[in-house]
Amino acid sequence: ERRHGDCTMSVKSEPVFVTVSSLRPGTANHNLRVKVVDAKTVVSRRRQDGSSLKISECLVGDSTGVITFTARNEQVDLLKPGSVVLLRNAKIDMYKGSMRLAVDKWGVVEAAEAGSGDGITPKLDNDLSAVEYELVTVTDD
Repeated sequence: ERRHGDCTMSVKSEPVFVTVSSLRPGTANHNLRVKVVDAKTVVSRRRQDGSSLKISECLVGDSTGVITFTARNEQVDLLKPGSVVLLRNAKIDMYKGSMRLAVDKWGVVEAAEAGSGDGITPKLDNDLSAVEYELVTVTDD
């Protein structure tokens, strides 16, 4: 916060970016800068109201690893192989025991500035979505 006369203004802090390898199941509020390795359309259809529904599974990553990102509707157009995107307020969803990265209505997917991802070479041999997690119930004895 910063005081200016009788007013107190809150100052927005710069987002803190994390690496793909630091992502864990059930976590949220992640900001990442990733390169799109691959994108596959899994759903493309018209809804009854005439709007379209598009879902793609995209392999995205940075120098620490890769993860499957579930892109929805207008996000699909930004996630083209070779492009670099900023994911703000991303979360980890679980799908059939594996992690999927997603950005819902509370987050933002945006194209990174030209040249800002030139140094990103995704580490393909560390695929976080390939790791299967098992839900374990812990009881107090």
